[in-house]
Amino acid sequence: MSSMKVYAMIFITFFLSGLMQISLAQATTASSRMVDGKAIDQGIAYVLMLVALLVTYLIH
Repeated sequence: MSSMKVYAMIFITFFLSGLMQISLAQATTASSRMVDGKAIDQGIAYVLMLVALLVTYLIH
């Protein structure tokens, strides 16, 4: 059960760091209302990593 806590903490750390990067990117580009393709790509990458993690967890 302790290994499950370690994996949960790692997951929470990566997930929150991704949210912090997205919020910081929005704060710096708040003056311009242009859509940033890099931020969209990064968001899609985070979602795909989350799906991969969940699939790996369910299979294991």
